[in-house]
Amino acid sequence: MGYELVDFEQAARGLLRVYIDFPPEAADRGNITVDDCEKVSHQLSHVLTVENANYERLEISSPGLDRPLKKLADYARFAGQEAVVKLRMPIPGAANRKSFQGTLHAPEGETLKLEFEGKDGPAMLDFTLADVDKARLVPKVDFRSRKA
Repeated sequence: MGYELVDFEQAARGLLRVYIDFPPEAADRGNITVDDCEKVSHQLSHVLTVENANYERLEISSPGLDRPLKKLADYARFAGQEAVVKLRMPIPGAANRKSFQGTLHAPEGETLKLEFEGKDGPAMLDFTLADVDKARLVPKVDFRSRKA
């Protein structure tokens, strides 16, 4: 249908929540709208009925401003943007920290990179997708008036 599956979750009381976005090559289409969610909901409800999936309610949503980073391609796509990365385990040499906020750099092979502010100034965290517990973009919201 021209959308990318960002994530999905099964929540309490039979809720199936699906997050969609435009793929990187269709980024010029703008943001996900209610109409996009409606189209996917209509199609997916038919597919889930045919597949006899166990759910009671279906919710389709955009990933939001704090979009989760799930795939290696997400880290490449959002290189240069600020993100929060929470690791499963502390990485040696990172002062026993598991949570980092900084600027994503383009992956080098399977190695992901995040530049963050350490005790001694800027530092680079090298990690893999397997090391990540959760990662999200940091929303950039401008509350200033357009007239300013």
